[in-house]
Amino acid sequence: MAEFKLKTPSVLAFEAKLVPSDALMFSGNWNEQTWQAIQVGEKSVRGTISNRLKSVTANAPEKLDAEVSKANLQTVDIAALQHSTDTLKVVFTLRVLGGLSTPSTCNSPDYQTALAEKIQQYQSDTGFAELAQRYAFNIASGRFLWRNRVGAENVKVVVTVADEQITFDCQDYNLRKFSTGEKIAKLAGFIQQGLTQNHTFIKVEAYSQLGEGQAVYPSQELVIGGGKGDKSKFLYQLQGQAAMHSQKIGNALRTIDTWHPAVEDVGPIAVEPYGSVTNRGAAYRQPKEKNDFYNLLDTWMIKGKEPTTEQQHYLMAMLIRGGVFGE
Repeated sequence: MAEFKLKTPSVLAFEAKLVPSDALMFSGNWNEQTWQAIQVGEKSVRGTISNRLKSVTANAPEKLDAEVSKANLQTVDIAALQHSTDTLKVVFTLRVLGGLSTPSTCNSPDYQTALAEKIQQYQSDTGFAELAQRYAFNIASGRFLWRNRVGAENVKVVVTVADEQITFDCQDYNLRKFSTGEKIAKLAGFIQQGLTQNHTFIKVEAYSQLGEGQAVYPSQELVIGGGKGDKSKFLYQLQGQAAMHSQKIGNALRTIDTWHPAVEDVGPIAVEPYGSVTNRGAAYRQPKEKNDFYNLLDTWMIKGKEPTTEQQHYLMAMLIRGGVFGE
């Protein structure tokens, strides 16, 4: 009965157990093995006024003509395949770490012990099999390519782990529905090993055949406070080479939450405390419905009510994600 007297610690933090690198972008041809770094460039264009105008302007023909005749001058970063190449190559690495039952920081020994017991029991019951399979699916399907996957003629992913190479045809997979197979199960086994035993190091190379000279989509930089001149769009680059943030790769890998209430409408979402999806402006795990991370964790730890197996998957995925969870 001691667990019913626990209190949420004021300091509780977990380190991420899936640690991706930034992803570098290269240009080449689908049937060749020569690859060149994609460089981020600039383009200055004379655009048109297309934003929604106030009614007083939009409803007055003379004012509207005067407004839209103004030049909308823009300088933006650009990244594209060379006109002699048709395929984008994206490369990153992933470390899978164990030791989930030990938080990086916790100032309540009793709480830490009780939580460790629950994590170890979950590991004993499931071996992280369901989570590992979903992480493996997101690698195999190329979900981390985001817009660079859309409309491609061919997409494949080559994974190198423990001196083995596994090749996936990404178009075999539906991003709205998790599936398995021999290759995904094999990759999931390596991820399970990383989460439960020794750490696992994985190299991922993705190939997306987009067409000669087509635009590619690195991460876009957030400019805080202005002060960078007239440029309106900044693309992420490493020493001039187009790249994707490790955070964007990580978001795709943890897009495994199908246990939220709106799954029929929106499909899998990234594992987040409140089920937030920023580009939809919505949180799908509302505290008032008691299915957000903090309510589920407190109900389990403080009140002693065990969540369903599906919500346990979600809770463990949140701890694998890492973060600061103290009161």
